[in-house]
Amino acid sequence: MTGKDARPIFNRAEPPLLGKNTARQRLSTPRTALPSVAEEDRDRQVQELSERIASLEAALRQVTRPYAELVEQLGQFQGIVQRYFRLLDLYQRHGVIAIDVILPQVKDPISKEILRILLDHPGYNISQVADELRSRTGSSSRRIVRAKLDELVGEGLVIEEKGRKASSFRVSEDVVRKWAEVLGLSK
Repeated sequence: MTGKDARPIFNRAEPPLLGKNTARQRLSTPRTALPSVAEEDRDRQVQELSERIASLEAALRQVTRPYAELVEQLGQFQGIVQRYFRLLDLYQRHGVIAIDVILPQVKDPISKEILRILLDHPGYNISQVADELRSRTGSSSRRIVRAKLDELVGEGLVIEEKGRKASSFRVSEDVVRKWAEVLGLSK
C-alpha cells in the first residue's frame, strides 16, 4: 500500500474498520452512550412507583380530611360544654348571673339595677330608665337616675350618646366583654 491508491488505515473523520476483533472491541467499549433495555425498564418501574405513591398520598389526605374536621369540631364542642358547666356553676353558687359577678366594684343597688335595665334595654334615655326603675323597685326619681348615670359614665361602665332632644345610654363595650368572659363566650 504505497503510492496514490494507498488508503490510510485510520481516517480521523471515520471510525476505524473493524476486523476479526469486533466482538472483543464491543465488550471493551463503555456503555455510557446508550442505556440498556434493563435500565430503561427499571427507570420506568421507578417512575410508575413514584406516581403510585403520590396518588396514594393524595388519597390518604382526602380520606383523613373529614377526620381532621371532626377533631376540630369535637374541640369546639368541648369548649362549649366547658362554658355550659361554668354557667351551671355560677347559677348554683349565685342563683343568677348577677351584675355582682361581672362588676363587683359596683356596690350601690340603684346603680346595679340601672345596669340591668341598660343590659335589657340599650339605648334608653333618662326618662325611660327612671320609668323602668320605678316599675322594678317601686320608686325612682329622674334626678337620682341622672346622678347615678353620670357616675356610671364617669367609671366607664355606661356610654352616653347625645341626641338632638335627649341622651341615650348603653353599657360600655368593656362591660359587654366582661359579661362575655364570665359566660365563657370569649376566647
